[in-house]
Amino acid sequence: MDDNELISQVVHGDQRAFLALYDRYSSNVYALALRMMNDQMMAEEVLQDTFLKLWSRSRQYLTERGPLLTWLLTIARRTALDRLRLESRRPTLSEGNDPDLIWETTPEPETTSEEARWHSLHLVVQSLPEENRKVIELAYYQGMSQSEIADVLDLPLGTVKTRLRAGMNRLRHQWLEDENH
Repeated sequence: MDDNELISQVVHGDQRAFLALYDRYSSNVYALALRMMNDQMMAEEVLQDTFLKLWSRSRQYLTERGPLLTWLLTIARRTALDRLRLESRRPTLSEGNDPDLIWETTPEPETTSEEARWHSLHLVVQSLPEENRKVIELAYYQGMSQSEIADVLDLPLGTVKTRLRAGMNRLRHQWLEDENH
């Protein structure tokens, strides 16, 4: 069954459909949560909370707004950021060496086109110059504002804005180029 059929069944309380979605996307959600939390136990809690929200808020998913995986990852990201704020802690900034270990928990890119897209996005982020990658990681994975990033990296705010804009432009260009090939 496709995602739309499964989510429709989840709306009506079908536990098997819910478990099918969990089996299909839990590794993606966990990889993002682990990347953001930098702690396995907390990542598992984010995973659990994300799927509890899927179960209780399945009626809120609108197919015309995008793929189910995108919706789930948005929920996971917000859940992780809420937990980080609640605990008033910030995970350490990645040096770009270990994210590949996290992505090994993600199914092979050939399994579905949606998973392949997310894996390719990760690879494109990792291929960015370090100055762009760091500001994107801090903004997206740690939910920091541009001012907070400037403080953490000890850079002028204008430099952070420029690096973030340039990084996002490179990311958009490279990812779309990869998608079209």
